[in-house]
Amino acid sequence: MEAASLNPVDLKIQKGLMRPILIPRKLPFTPATDIAGEVVEVGTGVTKFKAGDKVVSYLGLSIGGGLAEFAVANETMTVPRPPEESAAEAAGLPIAAITAHVALTQPAGVKPDGTDPKKNILITAASGGVGHYAVQLAKLGNTHVTATCGARNLNFVKSLGADEVIDYKTPEGQVLKSPSGKKYDVVVHCAGGFPWSTFEPSLSTNGKVIDLTPSPSTMMTFALKKLTFSKKQLVPLICVPTVENLEYVVKLVKEGKLKTVID
Repeated sequence: MEAASLNPVDLKIQKGLMRPILIPRKLPFTPATDIAGEVVEVGTGVTKFKAGDKVVSYLGLSIGGGLAEFAVANETMTVPRPPEESAAEAAGLPIAAITAHVALTQPAGVKPDGTDPKKNILITAASGGVGHYAVQLAKLGNTHVTATCGARNLNFVKSLGADEVIDYKTPEGQVLKSPSGKKYDVVVHCAGGFPWSTFEPSLSTNGKVIDLTPSPSTMMTFALKKLTFSKKQLVPLICVPTVENLEYVVKLVKEGKLKTVID
């Protein structure tokens, strides 16, 4: 083990908030799922890796084990780590970068090659783990990105490629109003604390909010919008990383199109 990253879900597991869905399965439990390091030993059925290989891996929420000197990783959720990426930078990728990627390419419909129609996108908490990847990934497509963050991170988020950045503590930030007056086709909501009523006035006719930390009220609004055939939608997203997702974000890192920023 050379590095591990922690995500909000790790804190929820430690507080026991995931026990209703049997995570962790048993105690004691060692947290952290996103790791990077060097292979020291492989099982008899492993064919893709050998001792000495540098890798990045996702261990799985129910298994964990990242905060340790050694960890057991499944070959099917492990990929080679590019030499240009440090262990600490690589360890940030699995949950955070993949969540951003899935949110943008699936419910949001952003094509990374930029061939899709122009979309106006709002990314909340854009200086955070998922948010800072989401800004970079969104700008690979044909998008205009508005982002929210705290005052001290305005320049940082702008440097990631955001077209507009709003301090969430200002009056405009509280109502998520675009400085240019644009209506949002998609909101990638990486933060809590905003009810549907805050988003709705700023959405385009067929706009949707993708909630990455859905609560019971999120699920109720989601169901209500479906039942009433509303053009504006709230989409709860629970991301389960796949090795294909991990290979893709690592490929973007290797190509210089995506980076992990460690404060």
